[in-house]
Amino acid sequence: MNGPTLTPLATHRAARLSGLVAILGAFLLDQATKLSALAALGRGDVFAVLPIFNLRLSFNQGISFSLFTETFTDRPFMLAGITLALTALLGIILMRSATRLEAVALGVIIGGALGNVFDRLRIGAVVDFLDFHVWGFHWPAFNFADSAIVIGAMALVATTFIGNRPDPASEETSP
Repeated sequence: MNGPTLTPLATHRAARLSGLVAILGAFLLDQATKLSALAALGRGDVFAVLPIFNLRLSFNQGISFSLFTETFTDRPFMLAGITLALTALLGIILMRSATRLEAVALGVIIGGALGNVFDRLRIGAVVDFLDFHVWGFHWPAFNFADSAIVIGAMALVATTFIGNRPDPASEETSP
């Protein structure tokens, strides 16, 4: 007996729905962790979790790794607008995604970007609190949104190597 098969349209819808769920999940998890950090940490407080990991509250007015901070200081709406324009472009690509992996990868990137945009609009900077360090060298503090963007980008690159194969659920199985 063959299992249920999905039409290409249903497969496309399932991929888009997966991407939309990923957006919501990444955004909500990012905002929940940032609210927890804001409630538990004061600016400059350091809470050692592991020998190589601290929780340390900071606020980033630049882009990733605090790059271009001097350009965007006191201009959160400019950076939020640029990010929203790029996010809209990714949303268009997500709506055209045919595979779940591609749609979820785009979804977590979009969800992370929207989490950071929300911070910029709400408080004028992005809340960062994850601080990894080794031998006195500290990686720039970051947050869950940043992690979602990096993981999503890596998954998106992986789709290039995997190819645009249809989802297994859409393939007919032989008896």
